[in-house]
Amino acid sequence: MTIDELLKDKTIKSKEKTEIISKWIMEKSLPIDELIVFAEKQKDPVKGTCIEAIEYATKQHPEIADENVLNFVTETLTSKAPRIKWESAKVIGNIAHLFSTRLKTPIIHLLINTEHEGAVVRWSSAFALGEILKLKTEYNKDLLPAIDSLSKKEEKKSIQKIYLDALKALKK
Repeated sequence: MTIDELLKDKTIKSKEKTEIISKWIMEKSLPIDELIVFAEKQKDPVKGTCIEAIEYATKQHPEIADENVLNFVTETLTSKAPRIKWESAKVIGNIAHLFSTRLKTPIIHLLINTEHEGAVVRWSSAFALGEILKLKTEYNKDLLPAIDSLSKKEEKKSIQKIYLDALKALKK
């Protein structure tokens, strides 16, 4: 079965499609670069499913991500679709430690997304920024005060907690 056939199959639920694609990625029966090429040509709902599959796979095996993955999810952080923004942010949170010197552009996009009206976009951006902060890189010079400020102005306690936990982890 191809990605296209899987995604068009109305008998398979959306969550199951995501799990199947992520399994293909982890088993290497679907090269991640091939999935990205496919996703780039798709409408937002399908693109979101592809990025969610990458997120699921990188949560378990971050090492499957290469620069191509980082570049793709960095670019998709600027999408109009909230789901694409939040799935991309979660991928960055999963793989940031592999690219600790290449996070300037993702950080810029993530900080923009912290102002998004959608709580899930803000939550995912907070998660990624928190993971980046914990890496203790040169980015922290600017990121630390930004996260400190975000933690004070964020109204949702669940998102605020992510920032505070990242700040607390730095002190260890």
